Amino acid sequence: MKLLRRKEGPSLDSRLAALLEAAELAEGRLPIDVVSNARAVAERAGTRRSLSVDHTVAALAGATGSGKSSLFNALAGDELAAVGVTRPTTSTAQAALWDGTGAGPLLDWLEIPQRHTPQPTVEPVAAVAPVASGQLPPAADADFSGLILLDLPDHDSIRLAHRLEVDRLVELVDLLVWVLDPQKYADAAVHERYLRPLSGHRDVMVVVLNQIDRLPPHAVDRCLRDLRRLLDDDGLTGVPILGVSARTGAGLADLRELLAKRVAERRSWSARLAADVSAAADRLADPSLGSGTPGGAVAGPGTGGAVAGPGTGGAVAGLGRPGRAVAGLGPPLTDALSEAAGVPLVVAAVSKGHRHRAVVATGWPVTKWVRRFRPDPLRRLRIGTSSAAKSADREIVGRTSVPAASAVQKAQVETALRDVGEAAASGLAGVWAAAVRHAARSRAGDLADAVDRAVATTSLGATRRPRWWRAVGMLQWLVFAVMVAGGLWLGVLFGMDYLRLPQPPLPTVGVVPWPTVLLGGGALAGVVIALLSRLAAWAGGHRRARCVAKALRAAIAQVGADYVLDPVEGELARHARFTEAITRARA
Repeated sequence: MKLLRRKEGPSLDSRLAALLEAAELAEGRLPIDVVSNARAVAERAGTRRSLSVDHTVAALAGATGSGKSSLFNALAGDELAAVGVTRPTTSTAQAALWDGTGAGPLLDWLEIPQRHTPQPTVEPVAAVAPVASGQLPPAADADFSGLILLDLPDHDSIRLAHRLEVDRLVELVDLLVWVLDPQKYADAAVHERYLRPLSGHRDVMVVVLNQIDRLPPHAVDRCLRDLRRLLDDDGLTGVPILGVSARTGAGLADLRELLAKRVAERRSWSARLAADVSAAADRLADPSLGSGTPGGAVAGPGTGGAVAGPGTGGAVAGLGRPGRAVAGLGPPLTDALSEAAGVPLVVAAVSKGHRHRAVVATGWPVTKWVRRFRPDPLRRLRIGTSSAAKSADREIVGRTSVPAASAVQKAQVETALRDVGEAAASGLAGVWAAAVRHAARSRAGDLADAVDRAVATTSLGATRRPRWWRAVGMLQWLVFAVMVAGGLWLGVLFGMDYLRLPQPPLPTVGVVPWPTVLLGGGALAGVVIALLSRLAAWAGGHRRARCVAKALRAAIAQVGADYVLDPVEGELARHARFTEAITRARA
């Protein structure tokens, strides 16, 4: 029989590392305060872990007149704190230590100057009434060894310094004991500012309804039930609620037992840090949650900050689903960039330029010189020129003279960039979708120059001369020489006849003299060779244009990938790593 073992979750170390990784990946994407909060949580966690983990810091927090100080004295078994009900009495936090050996650095970090060590006593303190029958004195009730109990100022104090001190320590302590009273237990100030935003810290929170001695028993039960309802609405289901009276001692035994149990477990500090990591990760996942509490604590489970469970496809709440892969977004972008770069014009110029240069290289020498007065289509675009070839590997803007993109073509490129960003960002939430859209346009200013360089360098091969041009050119000159020789021969014969000189023997081909054959045959052969060369050049021009068009499209597609798709892909990969880190930090 196999024993079912509970699968251990990620360690606190791995969660902190994941939080720092998520914060680094969110740099420049999320608000600065959100990223700073995550880093502060990680730094705070590292500091707390380096201090005494054998001590549990529990803080009594509450409003003016809730009886925090009276409860502090009752738990300490000594009159350590001044008691008041009409105005804030506690101005700075003070600590009671049970077995405080080694707690000095921890209290220095908490900045608690007032420190007390309660002395065991069997007599009730003067500030409180005699302990109810059947209950033990504070020091004998429970083992508080390792407890550091703080009495905080009032969170609703009229003095700003008091409220800031509460906010600072609520962020740092291991265990929060909220002390409420029957009159103000439903006060929105404590629920909206502290309890509800700290719902993710339910494992390190205790709620105490003090002063129950002022109510009849049935009213106490009604108040406790109503308080439970309010806490459930705040997302604090399962948080212990205790009714106590610091004056009569009612319920103190249960509170001491609960505190002693938490101290003995030695896990409150790690549970607090784990809750802080989850809260910081929730805020990174959805910055719109806001801080709402001191230290940037955010709503936890129950408020939309939880990791999506089964059936959600593994998406993390607040992050959205992964964006669309960019592989299929390239062709429309390439089409728009090709039109804006004048690729059709360049391809047509390649075909015409090939024919033009073929005529110059293989044409009939008698007439081909006329072709030189016609402009070379590629030279007019500064493609294939010697200056362009020399600067192929240099960062020079505007190598070609391809006409600038028209307003319509620019609008098409803008539309293509927007479509890439929107398609890639689909399914992403908030700032990450904006980051992906921004990545699609991040290098738009350099796009035109990069495309122009791609056109210039890719088209250099369009001016390469086929080998047959040279052979045909030499043949043409040979035929031309034959024609000239026949012409000169006829000229000599004409001169001798004009001077009445005797005619030399004249060879013939049939009845046609050789000089005439050489002259007429050379001219005819030159024209025929030129015509055949033009046909071959026309076919070669179309073939070369197709090859150049294919190469230009591939080069422009690469530019689109380098300047548009790769930044988008990088942003999507960053978001994927961020999502994975957030999931590990929240686990």
